[in-house]
Order: sequence, then structure tokens, then C-alpha cells
Amino acid sequence: MTNQSAIPDRAQEAIAFDQSKTGVKGLIDSGVAKLPSIFIQPPGSRPDPSDVCTEELQVPVISLEGRRRAEVVAEIREAAETWGFFQVVNHGVPLSAMSGLLEGIRRFHEQPGEVKKEFYSRDNKVKEAFVEYMSYLSKLRYALSELLSEALGLHSDYLEDIQCMERHRFVCHYYPPCPQPDLALGLTRHSDPSFLTILLQDNIGGLQVLHKDKWVNVTPMEGAFVINIGDFLQLVTNDKFKSVEHRVLAGTVGPRISCSCLLFPTEKNHYKVYGPINELLADGTPPRYRAISPSEYDDKYLARGLDGSQVLDWFRL
Repeated sequence: MTNQSAIPDRAQEAIAFDQSKTGVKGLIDSGVAKLPSIFIQPPGSRPDPSDVCTEELQVPVISLEGRRRAEVVAEIREAAETWGFFQVVNHGVPLSAMSGLLEGIRRFHEQPGEVKKEFYSRDNKVKEAFVEYMSYLSKLRYALSELLSEALGLHSDYLEDIQCMERHRFVCHYYPPCPQPDLALGLTRHSDPSFLTILLQDNIGGLQVLHKDKWVNVTPMEGAFVINIGDFLQLVTNDKFKSVEHRVLAGTVGPRISCSCLLFPTEKNHYKVYGPINELLADGTPPRYRAISPSEYDDKYLARGLDGSQVLDWFRL
């Protein structure tokens, strides 16, 4: 007979961990050598070396400067259709602004625990530390919006005109070294709920993209951003551009620091309905999704949890 009291209550354990306000960094600083059960992945979800691509494949790297625009548009089209991911270099954001943001994230997480507790919240307002970075990132967002529009065969302001990428949501991660990386993941497999995501990462590595049923490492490049197509962009492009599952491995080396900028419609468009773009259906191609609002999508995304299933399947016709 199973002793029910001996079975850890994951929900209660998660609540207790959250209320400690020390985060994973505090857990590692305490000297823990064995992962708490809430961080241990089920056997079928743990990293498996046999699922990792052994070929010399790499996510496409695209330079945005000093080349004919048509060539850049073609490379972005190919990457968005086949990988759902690409890295951009020569993008106009100074390396000082990029490294300064990563250093700021590091400094915050490496403060004494009692100091960090004063700021522990789920507030999503843009902090002063992001002001310089944001001034450059906004220009990059607009440039990518134009290039993606043209890659779809539309006029360059199309995605800007439908107001689908005007709100920024930042997610900053600090992954300390993990004592048992074979049992855990830094971030479980998922696709992004955004239209587009712009990722800044340090040189530690760990990000993997699912490509042709194998996990491919995204090799960090100094001065590069990782760009990935979100679920909503796959929906409005009627599967022309791909929102691809990805994950972050836990590792014994670290910390790994990253900052994702997820792009969404503004709050005023939270209930606006988005469906497959009419111009992409002009050749008689049937729509593969019904039109939905960001609000409806969010409800399904939150209800799904972190089980790895794509929310888009709920809206397929």
C-alpha cells in the first residue's frame, strides 16, 4: 500500500519555492547537490543524446547590412519557411548595448538574496535598464517587420499596418550551473506565443531548435540576435512561416544569461481577430486556421501549461 503522505505535493513544493523569493540562484547558492523533485523532468522528457542532430547543421545566419535587399529577403524567407529560426548580424544594435543589458541582468541576480527580495515580483514594466537597449531594438523590430512582409510577397509595411508586433514583453533568464543536468531542462520544449521573438543570449550555449525531428544546437555568436517565428505569425501566414519548438538544456557551466523580447499586438488589439492573410489565399489555397484573437489564444496557451503541445492545433480547420 502506497504511503500517500510520502508522495511530494508538487504544487505545494512549487508554492513554497516561489515564496522563498530566492529563485534557482538561491537554491544553488545554498549548496544543493540534488535537485528538488519539482525540477526533475519525467524520463520521457529528459535530454536524450540520441535525439540530438549529429550532422554539422546550423541555424541560418543572415547579415542585414551591406548587401542587396532582395538577397536578404530571400534568405529570411528560406529560414522562416524551413527553420523558423535564424540569427542576424550587422543589425545596427551596438555591442555595448547588448553586453550592457546582459551584464545588468547578471548583476541583479548576483546581488544578496535579501536585496533581491525587495524587487521580487512579476511586474512586466520596462525598467530603466532597458531604455538604451529598447531604443535600438525598436528599430530592429521595424526592420524585421519590413523584411518579413517582403518575404511574404507583400508590401513592406504590411505587418506594421496590421499592428501585430507593437508590444514588447521581456523575459530575462539567469540559468545557474545545474548539479544534475541529465535530469532537468533549463527551459522545457515549447513554441512561442508571440508573432516574433528576438533573443539576446550570452556565449554559454544550451538553446536547441527542433529541426526534422532532431534537436539542433544554436551556437552563440557575439553580436548576434536569434530570431524566431511565433505561433501567431505561423497562423496569419497560413503555415508558410513556421513556429518551431525549442528548449534550453541545463548545464554544469554557467550562469547562462539571456533576454527574450516577445512581440505582440498592443493591449487595444488584444481582442482583435487575426486570421490567415487574404493575399496569401488569393491563389485558391484554403485557410488552415480559423481567425482568433490574442485573448483567445492566451486562454488556450495558459491552460496547456508546459506540456510541449502546440496551441496552434486547437485552431486548425
